[in-house]
Amino acid sequence: MFHVKPSKPGALAFLDAALAEARGANLLRERSVAAADPRSFASNDYLGLSTRRSPAEEDAGAGASRLLGGDRPVHAELEAAAASLVGLPAALAFSSGYAANLGVLSSLAGAGDLIVSDALNHASIIDGARLSRAQVAVVPHGDVDATAAALRGRRAGTRAFVVTESYFSMDADSPDLAALRTVCDAEGAALVVDEAHALGVLGPEGRGLCAAAGVVPDVLVGTFGKAFGAAGAFVSGSETLVAWLWNRARSFVFSTGMSPLLAAAALEGIRCSMAEPQRRERVAAGARQLRSGLTSAGLEVLGHGHIVPWVLGDARRALWWAEELQSRGVAVRAVRPPSVPAGTARLRLTVTASHESADIERLVTAVLDARTSAP
Repeated sequence: MFHVKPSKPGALAFLDAALAEARGANLLRERSVAAADPRSFASNDYLGLSTRRSPAEEDAGAGASRLLGGDRPVHAELEAAAASLVGLPAALAFSSGYAANLGVLSSLAGAGDLIVSDALNHASIIDGARLSRAQVAVVPHGDVDATAAALRGRRAGTRAFVVTESYFSMDADSPDLAALRTVCDAEGAALVVDEAHALGVLGPEGRGLCAAAGVVPDVLVGTFGKAFGAAGAFVSGSETLVAWLWNRARSFVFSTGMSPLLAAAALEGIRCSMAEPQRRERVAAGARQLRSGLTSAGLEVLGHGHIVPWVLGDARRALWWAEELQSRGVAVRAVRPPSVPAGTARLRLTVTASHESADIERLVTAVLDARTSAP
């Protein structure tokens, strides 16, 4: 952990006051380094693949951007596997999910266009929309009617993009993807879906919630850094889309190519996810056990699936619960604003394939025991 020390007077002295204010509001994040814990309930390593040792014999670095000599055969293999996973013609690998969303939105939309964005979309989507210079209409979470109204209200001839996540990681809920596809088709808009927290876990064979709904988005964003246990991300769609991104997505064009070693690890992660369905089965069973245990104890948790959000409201209260459970040997973290709206600080509990039934039982027991002294 690091501790913030006051800076010397100067141009950045205002940061001291800002950090002090964040600390006073229980919103300051401080670094805490620890060994990887495969049974942490704060992990996005949903299939438990991140701690494996990859036998891949690949270079550590690409050495240049993909356009300038950094393109390697393993990149093409990974992109073909990612496209096959989601049932789309082509894919392009990015260095991170953040870079993928920035690259997609800032290269597809421009001044005069319209982006309709769900109010709970990830920061990378928000920032990508801002960088595009398009008009952005933020609609209430999951509101299909508001999405349709925003599209109908745009100027004639304006290009439009509807952007949503398929599985929102802080509320563990999903939009009506089929209804959004219908609205986009009726209004001539492109549908962009971020499947970061669904792929590998949800949908048929872990192929995501678009596949589960029978929906083909115009653009699908996925990550290799969660269920597939590596790092990086991809954007999938038509071959024309990928050619456009190769040429115009600045977060791709002006970045060193994805590490070939990481690309090989991501490829192996996709293959493991398909070859070992028991990993998904363990996640689903564990999530059912955790949700049942907490609701039986009278606690109200949100959503569905492997992410189990328990909203506590006040940031101080969320921190108390996180520290109390950690003192009882359960690895959890408090999620506070601005990651979630003010007044909705929470414990975001995630179930992974590394969890045994006894781990989940220990978490539920710890919650019940701590509740007697909770603020």
